[in-house]
Amino acid sequence: MLTLKRLSGEELVRYIPELAQLRIQVFRDFPYLYDGDLAYEERYLQTYIQAPASVIVLAFDGDKVVGASTGIPLKYETDEVKQPFINAGYDIDKVFYCGESVLISSYRGQGAGVAFFEHREAHAREIGGFEYSCFCGVQRPDNHPARPTDFLPLDNFWRKRGYEKYPELITTFSWKELDEINESPKPMTFWMKNL
Repeated sequence: MLTLKRLSGEELVRYIPELAQLRIQVFRDFPYLYDGDLAYEERYLQTYIQAPASVIVLAFDGDKVVGASTGIPLKYETDEVKQPFINAGYDIDKVFYCGESVLISSYRGQGAGVAFFEHREAHAREIGGFEYSCFCGVQRPDNHPARPTDFLPLDNFWRKRGYEKYPELITTFSWKELDEINESPKPMTFWMKNL
């Protein structure tokens, strides 16, 4: 039985090593194929400790963290995340960005994915002033050589949460894949809903 807890700021410090390891573990799988680095992950997660109004929702099995989901006002995100919205004329002060959701595969199908979205959207509404909630996902071709035969894209799951794909809102993130020597840029497309 999973339990979920919503945390912000300094409450997160004690979980940073576990969260870093969890992100590396989950993002190794397709479609991200991320060859993670603990030092980078721990630096990345500092953003959620330092940024006002950020949130991380943790999923626990007993005392063990088995999943996590992040959210932050878009204005505190990196330029790669903000710029597509600025270019499209959005007021970034009115957009809440759902960073990522990671969950160990054996715990999927128990409602954590739905709860992650519900908690982050509730957090954004409680802060107030946001008109939109958004996130982005990596775009991989259907014939990608690493795509598992049983891979199921999350598009339908996201649509059931009320999100729509905005193909005009695109960016690139760079990371090192499992078979790469260096980082390379990956296309990311945003999904959004009205809050």
